[in-house]
Amino acid sequence: MLKVKELKKTYPGFELSCDLEVPAGRITGLIGQNGAGKSTLFKTILQLCYPDSGNIELFGKDLKEITEKDKQDIGVVLAESQFSSYITIEDVIKIMKCFYEAFDETDFRNKCAQFRLDTHKKIKELSTGMKAKLNVLLALSHKAKILLLDEPTVGLDVLARDDILAMIREYMAEDEERAALISSHISTDLETLCDDFYMIHDGKIILHEETDRLLSDYAIIKVSEEEYEKLDKKYLLKVKKEAFGYRCLSDQREFYMNNYPKLVIERSGIDELIELMLRGE
Repeated sequence: MLKVKELKKTYPGFELSCDLEVPAGRITGLIGQNGAGKSTLFKTILQLCYPDSGNIELFGKDLKEITEKDKQDIGVVLAESQFSSYITIEDVIKIMKCFYEAFDETDFRNKCAQFRLDTHKKIKELSTGMKAKLNVLLALSHKAKILLLDEPTVGLDVLARDDILAMIREYMAEDEERAALISSHISTDLETLCDDFYMIHDGKIILHEETDRLLSDYAIIKVSEEEYEKLDKKYLLKVKKEAFGYRCLSDQREFYMNNYPKLVIERSGIDELIELMLRGE
């Protein structure tokens, strides 16, 4: 559905350099700290800025070959609103009907009622959570084949985030050929939503992993200095010095549990993975 190959985009003091693939039927997460390059990647895919080199394919076509009809099949959420804050949701509905043939006005109005979005209100009058729900509803409203959602839950409380994640899950379950690329710096969003994820840091992809494998095979191993000296290190990905000794990241949890039953070996979540990948040696 989406392939990014050897992409490079340079700004003063920053370079985006990455490869990424989002197959049909998958929800792929992109996680990284603020300034890591997530938004730059989304804008490049959407041709809001142009790469210095590399290639991007969407729907099996080079971006230069994408037609206006193809663009109807892309659902987008960006940090910046696509609409003026001074227009009402009713105005937005009129715009969507003009630009998207598949825009389902009835379903959209029903969803607005479900989430208590007053269509007569101006966008600037909505809370942060309501704006976020509106942006996601709009991305889903025209039956897009691929969703490109840049930080759709940023700044929201737990309940608002849960509402948005539930919307995305329900939408993706309706058609197994749909695909989604979703960025976030909130790891729990990706753990519960995504099939796989990429980690980006300083403009570079530093890890790509299946979410199931992360949750089953990755481990945090806590050892004293003496235990560390005796530890078989061939499956250690990162090591961080701590006051008690060392905290180690491995993607071979079973190996260390079988061979070192007395060690403290914990399942690794995405938060721990990020922290060790960025700060470990």
